Amino acid sequence: MQIGFIGTGVMGAAIAKNLMAAGYALTVYNRTKSKTDELVANGATWAETPAAVAAKSDVVFTMVGFPADVEQVYFGDNGIFSKLQPGKAVIDMTTSQPKLAVKIAEYATKNGFHALDAPVSGGDIGAKNATLTIMVGGETATYQAMQPLFKVIGHQVNHFGAAGTGQHAKMANQIMIAGTMTGLTEMLLYTKAAGLDPQKVLTTLSSGGADNWSMDNYVPRILKGDYTPGFFARHFLKDLRIALSEADAMGLDLVATAQAKRLYEVMVDVKGLGDQGTQGLINSYK
Repeated sequence: MQIGFIGTGVMGAAIAKNLMAAGYALTVYNRTKSKTDELVANGATWAETPAAVAAKSDVVFTMVGFPADVEQVYFGDNGIFSKLQPGKAVIDMTTSQPKLAVKIAEYATKNGFHALDAPVSGGDIGAKNATLTIMVGGETATYQAMQPLFKVIGHQVNHFGAAGTGQHAKMANQIMIAGTMTGLTEMLLYTKAAGLDPQKVLTTLSSGGADNWSMDNYVPRILKGDYTPGFFARHFLKDLRIALSEADAMGLDLVATAQAKRLYEVMVDVKGLGDQGTQGLINSYK
């Protein structure tokens, strides 16, 4: 099976490495070519455009930044759909709009392709360790056919239904994470103001009811002053905006998520810290 991979950023590159380690031949493309250098050095083939990736691949994975990027990668003049062959499949792992996932799936079906939306959770650690949680929407038969690939890169894979439902599940995930990120940030600020040992507080909270993945993985980075992105803050802000837009369309008023969005807007739009990881939220309080 020939695999294409478009979007080799922090997480995409790690996922691509795991697919190669499992023996799959990869053709790769990234807007910044240098981000594919390590993959190419290890045996991947570089392609000049998303269309060129599609022409060589049985399955094309995409993991890019924003919905506009997804739209361009699939429907642009040199996009995937301009060269994908009938019977082949696409899997978009970008966290994107459910309605765009539906648009991709409808176009794929009309033209004899197969499509899944399959956003992931687990950050850079999950991508590197192949322990991602994968949330899938799309055709049941295609989901079942892609199981061998999903098992290479994740440890929890769930199919939620028709196209777009994977993206809706990811929105639920991001809503939950919004709460844990604001909670861990303000926990640390309180800990410092109270004069407590932050490492001792972390150890204590990690063994009790306050334990959560974000705290366990990001507080140690914050204590080291490490704000490198496992997941870019600007991408998380994009996700929260999508989640709130979808919630509004469903008549939901998600007050806490809206407040988290405002805090990340301060970090990204006001302070210009969007290239830090989501744990950099603490820097917007300074």
